[in-house]
Amino acid sequence: MESEDEMGETLMEDSNDEEEFYGGGGGYDEDDSDLDDVVLDYDGFMDHDSDDSDSSSHNRRYRHRSQNYIILSECDIQQCQDECITKISTILSVSRVAAGILLHHYKWSVSKVNDEWFADEEKVRKAVGLVEDCVPLPDAKELTCEICFETYPRDRLSSAACGHPFCDTCWQGYIGASINDGPGCLMLRCPDPSCCAAVGQDMVNKLATRDDKIKYNRYLLRSFIEDNRKTKWCPAPGCDYAVEFIVGSGNYDVTCRCSHSFCWNCVEEAHRPVDCETVSKWIMKNSAESENMNWILANSKPCPKCKRPIEKNLGCMHITCTPPCKYEFCWLCLGAWSEHGERTGGFYACNRYEAAKQEGIYDEAERRREMAKNSLERYTHYYERWATNQSSRQRAIENLHQMQTVHLEKLSDKQCQPESQLKFIIEAWQQIVECRRVLKWTYAYGYYLPEQEHAKKHFFEYLQGEAESGLERLHQCAEKEFQVYLNSDGPSQDFNEFRTKLAGLTRILAGNDSIILLQCNQKLL
Repeated sequence: MESEDEMGETLMEDSNDEEEFYGGGGGYDEDDSDLDDVVLDYDGFMDHDSDDSDSSSHNRRYRHRSQNYIILSECDIQQCQDECITKISTILSVSRVAAGILLHHYKWSVSKVNDEWFADEEKVRKAVGLVEDCVPLPDAKELTCEICFETYPRDRLSSAACGHPFCDTCWQGYIGASINDGPGCLMLRCPDPSCCAAVGQDMVNKLATRDDKIKYNRYLLRSFIEDNRKTKWCPAPGCDYAVEFIVGSGNYDVTCRCSHSFCWNCVEEAHRPVDCETVSKWIMKNSAESENMNWILANSKPCPKCKRPIEKNLGCMHITCTPPCKYEFCWLCLGAWSEHGERTGGFYACNRYEAAKQEGIYDEAERRREMAKNSLERYTHYYERWATNQSSRQRAIENLHQMQTVHLEKLSDKQCQPESQLKFIIEAWQQIVECRRVLKWTYAYGYYLPEQEHAKKHFFEYLQGEAESGLERLHQCAEKEFQVYLNSDGPSQDFNEFRTKLAGLTRILAGNDSIILLQCNQKLL
C-alpha cells in the first residue's frame, strides 16, 4: 500500500505529464441552485490538452468546488473511453481498434500515447503488435487453417493484420479460451507462435460467442479504471461506480453515490483523523492471531506433561488435564499434585510456589504473563470502544435513513412546518454519524500514541472526552427529545426552542470534531 505522501507525489507527477479533464457528473445535485459552487468541465476525463477545448461539445460534467473527486457511472466511463479512442484515432490517423490497443498498452493515457508515438512510431508499433501494412488473405478459393490443418473455403477463414489464416471455429476457440483466462485477453496476439500481431476488438466482435463478447467488453471497460492511477472502483459490495481523484488536496475521503464513504488512498472505510498506515496496523492487529496468543499466555498455563494450554476456571489449585492426558498438577507451581497436600498449603495455596518465587525461580515466567495480561487489557480497552462506536454509527445511519424517509414527513404534518425548514434535524443526524466515525478511529489513534508522551496523551484524551460528551448531548436531543414533538397531537409552542438547541449542539459538536481532525492531521499530538 502506498503511503499518503507517496500517493500525493505520484498524482502530482501525473498532473505534470497530463492536463486533466473530468468526466461523470460526480457530486452534482440537480436540486442545488448555487451554481457558484459548481465547476463545469468540458469534453472528457483523462487527458485534455488546454489548446483543444471543443466548445461545441454537448458533454458537460459537473462537480462541487468543495469536492476533490468525481463519481463516474458505467455510462460515464464508457463515454470517456470512447472519447479517448476517438481522440487518438483522429490525431494519429489510425483505426479505432488500433487506438484502443495503443491506449490500453499505455494505461489509457492520451498524452503518453502521443509522446511515445511521435518519438518512435516503429518502436511503439512493435511493442503493441500493430502491423503497418495489413496483409490480406491469399487470393485462393480454398485455404488451409494453420491450427486444425483442415481446408476451408476462403470466406470461412479470418486473419489478423498479419494475414495468417485460421478457420472461424479455431478462432472462436482461441479467443474464448483467452477471454476465460481473464483480462489478459485484452493483449491477445495472433495464434501463430512466430507472430506478434495484435488481435483487436473487431476480431472479437466478429468471431467470439455472445457471452465471450460481453466478457471482453467488460474487461475493456474495467481496464479504463483499473489501469489508471487516478481512478478506482468504489469498494462497496455490488457498487458499479468509479471515483476519479483530483490532484491538489490532502483529503482522501470519498463518498460514493451509493453512500459508502472510503479513503481513496488505501480503499478502507473513511478514517480521518488516522493515517492509512495506522489503519492498516489496526486492522491487521484486529485480525491477527497475535492477540489470541496474548490471551492464551495471559490466562492459561501449559500442562507440565502434554503442554496443552489450560485455563483455570475455578478457585481450587488442583488441576486435572483433559483426556487422554488426565495429568493432575498444582496450578501455581505446576508440580505433580501427588506431592501436594495439607503440608504444602492445601487446595487453595502452595508453599512450594511461594518459596520458589522468593528465590526468583518463577520471576521470568510471571513477568511475561503479567506483560501479556497488561497488553491484552490495554488492547481490549481501545478495541471495545472502537467497536462500540462502530455499532453506534451503524444504528445512527439507520436512524438517519428512517428520519429522511418516514419521520420528517410526519413531523412536518404535526408541527405544520414545511420539510425544507426541518433540515436541521437531518444535519444533526449526519453530524452524529460523522462524529461516531471520527471517534471510532480516535481509539485506534490513541492505541498507537507512545505511552511515554504523557502530555500529548492527556491532551488527546481531553479532546476525545469533550467530543464524546458533546455527542451524547446531541444524540440525546436528536433521539429522545425529538420524540416529544414527533408524537405530539399538534404544533408545539416550544418547537423553535428545540430547533435552536439542536442546531446549536450540532455546531458545537462539529467544532469539537474539527479540532480533533486538525490536531491529529498536523501531528501536534
